[in-house]
Amino acid sequence: MVNLQKAVEAENYALAAELRDEINKLEAESLAASGNALVYENIQYAFRLGQKGRHKVFVYSGVICGMDPVCCISSSLRESACIDKLTRGSNQPFYQVLVDVHVDPDLLVAYVPEENLLAPDGPNKGRFDHPYLSFLFYGMDAAGDFIPIKQLREKYNRPRHEVPPIDEDA
Repeated sequence: MVNLQKAVEAENYALAAELRDEINKLEAESLAASGNALVYENIQYAFRLGQKGRHKVFVYSGVICGMDPVCCISSSLRESACIDKLTRGSNQPFYQVLVDVHVDPDLLVAYVPEENLLAPDGPNKGRFDHPYLSFLFYGMDAAGDFIPIKQLREKYNRPRHEVPPIDEDA
């Protein structure tokens, strides 16, 4: 703004017009970025941190450990993974998924589009092993999902969710 004021005072109206246009452009970009941030902030995810799921195509079991509102991998990786051929394409939530080492010991973390994840039909307290579990989760809740640590919840701005154990004495 100081440069704009100086240009006006010096009667350099061409420079003042350029600076004004640049300021208007920056304000428009800022407004668009704020709108996009609001959309991403209010996105509804079908899965939550710590929830178990299964890949629809490759059938491995996994636990959600991160999420993106849209696909955030490079265009070359998108192309090799055929992301644009998905029903919802790259404009859908994508999840970082810890893969059960008993199912595929060579695949530790997968980046999975929401449309390729299936939630279990009911509680799933079956065996699930992964070397990162103890770093990212407190343990398992009564439904068989994992309870994310505070840092993980804060990173993704997600609430704590856990199914309490059933009190059989009640």
